[in-house]
Amino acid sequence: MMPAFPAAILLAWYDRHHRRLPWRVSPADARAGELVDPYRVWLSEIMLQQTTVAAVKSYFEAFTARWPSVAALAAADEAEVMKAWAGLGYYSRARNLLACARTVVADHGGRFPESEEGLRGLPGVGLYTAAAIAAIAFDRPATVVDGNVERVVARLFAVATEMPAGKPDLRRLAATLTPRTRPGDFAQAMMDLGATVCTPKKPACSLCPWAEGCAARALGAPETFPRRAAKTVRPTRTGTAFVAIRADGAVLLRRRPPKGLLGGMTEPPGSSWTELRPGGAVGDPAAHPPLPAAWKRVAGEVEHTFTHFHLRLVVMRAEAAAATPAPDGHWWSPAREVAGEALPTVFRKVLAAAGVDTSVSRNR
Repeated sequence: MMPAFPAAILLAWYDRHHRRLPWRVSPADARAGELVDPYRVWLSEIMLQQTTVAAVKSYFEAFTARWPSVAALAAADEAEVMKAWAGLGYYSRARNLLACARTVVADHGGRFPESEEGLRGLPGVGLYTAAAIAAIAFDRPATVVDGNVERVVARLFAVATEMPAGKPDLRRLAATLTPRTRPGDFAQAMMDLGATVCTPKKPACSLCPWAEGCAARALGAPETFPRRAAKTVRPTRTGTAFVAIRADGAVLLRRRPPKGLLGGMTEPPGSSWTELRPGGAVGDPAAHPPLPAAWKRVAGEVEHTFTHFHLRLVVMRAEAAAATPAPDGHWWSPAREVAGEALPTVFRKVLAAAGVDTSVSRNR
């Protein structure tokens, strides 16, 4: 009996319509003999977690230009890796990235394991990432399920279970589709189908190679899948950030603790972040500035949304004399180097609010 969703039909579509991505070997290039580099596959998959392809491209190109192999990355300085990662978010990924590279070099002779089980033993490599590397880099018949694939499968089979409770069902159904022939291309085809055709809003069903058998399309409601439970309201936290600018343009910075949110990244000094109560004032009135100066509040607030909470910060700005020493645990970052510091997006917003230029090119 012919399967409802033949892999060959999707693979033929992928051969014609695949996205051209800097970490990908196209089907035509693969047939011409170009080999897939597991390092590039692994690096791209780590970068793409919780991030868009558009955001990752320039970071990936900068990383591979600077560290073209897993051995080169393993030898890198952690602070430099964190600087190169700044702006991509979810910073524990950067620390795991370096730990994984060093493990591959030290324990595996610089070669990534080829099996899902072996890959899951590496730092920062979970179920999804192991399957993606095994399939794409080593053409193992692994089932790769990211957000795009979940959406495609939920619509193909009209899975009514709300997310995230429906994830096991979607993974089980996705496994029934995975072929033993060209599993790496199939995994990427599923991702591309979700990213370019079976999109969250206004899916282009007329362009889908599997449209005829799609249960959600037959119901006339593909956009309603996957079903999602009502979102909980994010709490709001607040605090105060202090931006000290020396007469020569240097900015006072410090490093966050290695563990926890934004661990090991760079920030201007500030208070802890506490929950903002209804009707409460934004900022921390008890916050202590890092050094004595004529501190003035910057107009407006800085707002930033994390996965589990929304943040509202008051920004205080002060100018300091050129000879002002940095307090313990802090340093003065020269004006020309501030943009290259390991500053997460929220702290770039803080510095920008205080008039500090933090723009940086990823293609240098």
